Amino acid sequence: VLSVRVDLIGEEMAADLSMLQDRLPPFTGAEAIETIEAEFNKPLEEIFATFDPEPVAAASIAQVHRALTEDGAEVAVKVLRPGVDAAFQRDLDLLRWLAALVERNQPALQRLKPVEVVETLADTVAMELDLRMEAAAADELRGNFDGDPDFIVPAVDWTRTARRVLTTDWIEGVQLHDREALESHGHDPEAVVASLARAFFLQVFRDGFFHADLHPGNLFIAENGAVIAVDFGIMGRLDKKTRQYLAEMLLGFLTGDYHRVAEMHFRAGYVPADQSVD
Repeated sequence: VLSVRVDLIGEEMAADLSMLQDRLPPFTGAEAIETIEAEFNKPLEEIFATFDPEPVAAASIAQVHRALTEDGAEVAVKVLRPGVDAAFQRDLDLLRWLAALVERNQPALQRLKPVEVVETLADTVAMELDLRMEAAAADELRGNFDGDPDFIVPAVDWTRTARRVLTTDWIEGVQLHDREALESHGHDPEAVVASLARAFFLQVFRDGFFHADLHPGNLFIAENGAVIAVDFGIMGRLDKKTRQYLAEMLLGFLTGDYHRVAEMHFRAGYVPADQSVD
């Protein structure tokens, strides 16, 4: 969560935390194979024609392996880390205790609803640890961008997807945070940013269903300049009224009408009515 908030924690700490996105020490290929075989209750050879035990990326929750299906399709196989459920539960128990402590001892902070925030985080984690939920989110987002050449979501292989294993099309692209590689492949960074912003605004304001974990480790740029997104464990939904409030606020910021922005915070209920708009 904090690795993308340079504005809150500074560049150095954010850079350190960004290693959690896709550059952690991997768990062994044998453990990954054990998880896959346990999920499908059959030997690996009956699931994949070939499976590379060396991961291509390892993040805080899962790691990704390259494989081939019996019909020759190249796929990415995401496998949950062993013991990650228990690790999350420990952290959430600590956060619940801290949030209750804050609400009890700092009445002024109760309006920030720390306990409710932690429970929202717990719900998100529960969905993130069930890769079938991620598969469903990927399918929905892919459907929303059907026919759009500028934003690509890999297709899910449902026959090889379970709670702890997710299989999708293999994708090729340059990672978003590798500016040198982007430029060496002929991509204009400003055009990439514009393309990504367009895709995100369509998700938020057109569909009300958006990728809520768009850190650079989850974004690639295809050879033709299209944005490719991966990792759909954390998604967001917005009803039409909230989308309207956000659009009004964004317009106010872009036009420098900050009084309008303040008024929208009141209309949306984000600021208590007894406060001053000015």
